[in-house]
Amino acid sequence: MIQQHLRQLLPEKEVDPSAAFALLCGSAAAMVVWKWLGKRQIQKKIEEARRTRDEGVKKMARAVQQFREQASSVQTDAILSLPLVELAGRLREGSLSPRTVLYTYIEKALEVTQQTNCLQHFIPECEEQLQEIQRQREKGLLYGITVSIKDHIGHKGHLSTCGLVQCLGTVVQEDSILVKVLKSQGAIPFAMTNVPQSLFNYDCSNPIFGQTLNPFNHQKSPGGSSGGEGALIAAGGSILGIGSDIGGSIRLPSSFCGLCGLKPTAKRLSLSGASGPFSGILAVPCALGPMARDVDSLALCMKALLCEEMFWLDPTVPPIPFNEDVYSSSAPLRVGYYDTDGYFPLPPCMQRAVQDTRRALQAAGHQLVPFSPPRIHYVMNELFLKTFFADGGQAWLDLFTGDTVDPSLKSQVNCCRIPRLGKKLLALILKPLFPRLADYLSTLSGMSSVKEMWNHQHQIEVYRTEFIARWRELGLDVVLCPVLGPAFTTGYPGKLLTAISSTMLYNVLNFPAGVVPVSTVTEADEEELKLYQGCCDDPWDRMLKQAVSGAVGLPVAVQCVALPWQEELCLRFMKEVETLSHEKRAAQPPQPHMPRASGKARGQRD
Repeated sequence: MIQQHLRQLLPEKEVDPSAAFALLCGSAAAMVVWKWLGKRQIQKKIEEARRTRDEGVKKMARAVQQFREQASSVQTDAILSLPLVELAGRLREGSLSPRTVLYTYIEKALEVTQQTNCLQHFIPECEEQLQEIQRQREKGLLYGITVSIKDHIGHKGHLSTCGLVQCLGTVVQEDSILVKVLKSQGAIPFAMTNVPQSLFNYDCSNPIFGQTLNPFNHQKSPGGSSGGEGALIAAGGSILGIGSDIGGSIRLPSSFCGLCGLKPTAKRLSLSGASGPFSGILAVPCALGPMARDVDSLALCMKALLCEEMFWLDPTVPPIPFNEDVYSSSAPLRVGYYDTDGYFPLPPCMQRAVQDTRRALQAAGHQLVPFSPPRIHYVMNELFLKTFFADGGQAWLDLFTGDTVDPSLKSQVNCCRIPRLGKKLLALILKPLFPRLADYLSTLSGMSSVKEMWNHQHQIEVYRTEFIARWRELGLDVVLCPVLGPAFTTGYPGKLLTAISSTMLYNVLNFPAGVVPVSTVTEADEEELKLYQGCCDDPWDRMLKQAVSGAVGLPVAVQCVALPWQEELCLRFMKEVETLSHEKRAAQPPQPHMPRASGKARGQRD
């Protein structure tokens, strides 16, 4: 009965095959045109962003030229060679003017970004801030100091792109609290630096502004995600930078570029106004922190930021001023140490750095105690990666909708795009041959319930309690351990996400951790690397060997760690390591200077 009614309403007609074919072809053509228009729209946005950046660079170049015509006798090299503490003193006493320092660093930054492509853009309002600090009644601790800031740390009137095209249309309406406090202390933010697409990579490349290069070797990455900061500071274009760290993003660029960098306890410095592709991830928190050429610079920055202004602007920041007595102490320390975490053995030069530093600390009167961090395999897969891929990576993949995936991220993106069942099956197949890869794929499958997520967060607390108990049993003050390095060849970081086990541990634990350069890669290190086999004899071990080869002369660093809220003790330990490494170098025959690469960076336009 119903079928009869339907036939009356929808009488049967013969379908013309040619019409159907035409309709099919038309639909396919419409899809092709639609995709082409989408890609064209993306390209237009990218071109506009690059054009805006290039115009800003030209404007700053004209401003520098004008300054040079008015002050031709300025000794640029002398200013650039001053350590931050001495430069701050000279500015406060008036023997150097903030204007001279600002244009000296802008000029150097112009040169550095031409070679390394490290800047997202200059901040033209720096000239207004220059006038503003001269009206301040009191000179702050950072009076006249030029500061570079990472792309996603908000500055009013500028973009925070995170390397994503979808963020190009959103201008920040208000300074982040960190920028406000820097300005109140007399600092002059003058440049915003490049980052990897989505920030979730320790290379430094995105489709908008291109690849940032290591200033010491253009085949190598500066690290990430604070890679623009690393390249700019290492090449002398900035004396102080602010980065962020959720898996090593301050410490890895510091390691790759030979800088000192501190990841504080999360919330020791305000995060308000620092945007990111993910919001609401609390299990493994992000932290903002300083990067500079020496440890005293980090300490001065922390002292300036930990002030009443920050505590008033962000009441969620614990009102703990900088403890100068702890930083200045010379009491012997009880130091735990390890040169491998048992999950991802690092290249021989990084393990050598820990052992050399251990011997120097012991000779200086400190007590060294072997320490073994528990269950790093479990921490990497079950605690760290599951935090970010709880939904199987879907939230991260959504960031690339209407965007171009950067080549450096394609390996990670392709893994996440495998269906959940496919990941499980692959993990099962690979388990007997490559258990580490199998566990990684299984982790990327995500969680299946809210209850599982609650338990996951609880297990982080359980692990933190276990780790602190082991620390306390040994009576440790601090820990000395390796950091990933030396600098990877560009393109490799995206293929070796789990190689960051040395740094991610202290994000999961939320301990303050800093990096100090202590040596450089030697010919002997390079020869020993040929014998490196890793721990699993899987593709990751072989890939790590390829990633770090050809690094003779590049920086080698160690990592220094303290318990939560003890940034001053961490910095004091870093200072001790830095002092001992300088003494060792001074006692050695002079070495040739590290070769600095030349030429124009990829992604840099004429």
